[in-house]
Amino acid sequence: MNAAGATLTPPVVALPGSSLNRPALRRALVIGSLALLLGFLTLYPLLMLLYGSFHTAPPGESGSFSLAGYRSMLTGENLHILLNTALIALTKTVLSLAIAVALAFIIARTDVPLREPLEILITLPFFIPPILTAMAWGMLGNTQVGTLNIAWRWLTGSEAALINVYSWGGVVWHMMQYSIPFLFLLMVEAIRAIDPSLEESARTSGTGPWTTARRITLPLLLPIISSLFVLSFIRGIESFESPMFFGTPAGIEVITTQIYHLLNRQAAPDYQSVTAMSFGIVILMMLIVVWQRRLLGGRSYQTITGKGFRPRLVRLGVWRWPAFAFCMLFFVLTVALPVGQLLLGSLVRFVGFYEGDMFTLSHYVAVWRNDVFWRALGNTALLGIGAATAVMLLGSAVAYIGVRTTWRGRHVLEMLAWLPWFMPGMVLGVGFLWAFSLLPNWIPIYGTVWALFLAYVALGSPLATRVMSASFMQISNDLEECSRAHGAGWTRTFWRVLVALAWPSFAAGWVLTFFMVLRELSASILLYSAGSEVLSVVMLRLWMDGKAEEVSVIGLLMLLLVLLFRFIELKLIKRRISTL
Repeated sequence: MNAAGATLTPPVVALPGSSLNRPALRRALVIGSLALLLGFLTLYPLLMLLYGSFHTAPPGESGSFSLAGYRSMLTGENLHILLNTALIALTKTVLSLAIAVALAFIIARTDVPLREPLEILITLPFFIPPILTAMAWGMLGNTQVGTLNIAWRWLTGSEAALINVYSWGGVVWHMMQYSIPFLFLLMVEAIRAIDPSLEESARTSGTGPWTTARRITLPLLLPIISSLFVLSFIRGIESFESPMFFGTPAGIEVITTQIYHLLNRQAAPDYQSVTAMSFGIVILMMLIVVWQRRLLGGRSYQTITGKGFRPRLVRLGVWRWPAFAFCMLFFVLTVALPVGQLLLGSLVRFVGFYEGDMFTLSHYVAVWRNDVFWRALGNTALLGIGAATAVMLLGSAVAYIGVRTTWRGRHVLEMLAWLPWFMPGMVLGVGFLWAFSLLPNWIPIYGTVWALFLAYVALGSPLATRVMSASFMQISNDLEECSRAHGAGWTRTFWRVLVALAWPSFAAGWVLTFFMVLRELSASILLYSAGSEVLSVVMLRLWMDGKAEEVSVIGLLMLLLVLLFRFIELKLIKRRISTL
């Protein structure tokens, strides 16, 4: 170590060898194979979006080339949809970020009662598939037969509805339900890591706790807040479930629902307009990320030093229990009410009729006898396990090459692995529609379960690469050198040292990827075919057929899977912390 406070970076493994020897050949084969695989998963569908945006015929058919798709983007209707998308995403982002910062500060820096259980409850909505909460709130907030509105009329005698989720506010509210816990997960650790000496200096100068938080704590969090703002805004633009369930019935269209409707609600799908719009979304997202990086470029926000510290909790006094109630209210609105509605909806003949003679178990029997449900359950389990395993293996290989070697081409691999981050599920689905339809006949991917598998692997590659890169950076290179010095080969060293030490991160990333597959709808709805349905697609079809009661049964079964894998993930995190 050269000087106090110097940043330590793990040494990079340089694998020697000339361009003609065997190690160099293996190196070229590994880089080339990974580049081809990642290129097929990420760059190929992006290039097909560009190609399809100029092509006048549907995928797989001959046609001419024109700019008609881009001209359609500039119509008044589409510009209005773009503005509507941006306003909804911006409103959702501002409100979600404000609430997430408040919740994270309460949990990380105050003496609110039961902080650890509250932290778990606040993050739980993130792991519940949005389609479940969307359907639950559709049954809770319907103006005619919504459970909350029925209870309101019974209590007050009023004829007016208390809430209407089929509205602009309903779209924003549902998007916030899974945006807030996601932002909270990333924010709470950043707040814990702030050296409290600056805050303590302000307090000793007579500044109150709320002024200190506003003038000291929040400015120190500007980098993470700005990054999360951009990330949340992008996720708002690509949101599909919320606008589909609550916006479409109210005549509110956004980019993702417009793409879906142009493909599925017209006699002749307008593939060129859809593809041009999808490619435009990718460019827009790239520009947003570039703008955010330029905004923070050259500024210093160092808050963590080599000096040890223990954050001092803010004593809330009489505000302890109101803060606790605020956290519990979020849990009740985002978890308890939707889950309770799914349970209630699964036990009545018709949602909205809750008299004693209306309760039944017939919907459980109907789901049990539904062959499509069992096929979808098997497909979901198979795709979840297979895609999560493939994603983490691919991400581990890319992360290892990027972090622990000096191979040429490693930065290209990292770029290809991160490319799907700019491509929402709906956009990636459109890209793969073109990509698979133009493959040779001897590569039968289009219309099979492999189409969904490859889309899930592509969507999960940024997460896997990020998780494993962070894990490999924490492992000292000395451990590898010691193993090699004792006669272990590269393969044995990799499995017995790197994989063993990085296993908790690998397993946690695997669980998160499985959650991603379980909740993914936007790409699945475009790429599935008869026989390759997944649970999210089956639930959407049942909902559109008016079978909300059977949807509730399937939703409860999905929640059991969510709780099981969330329990596994928490155990892995606890094990990871205990080994540090």
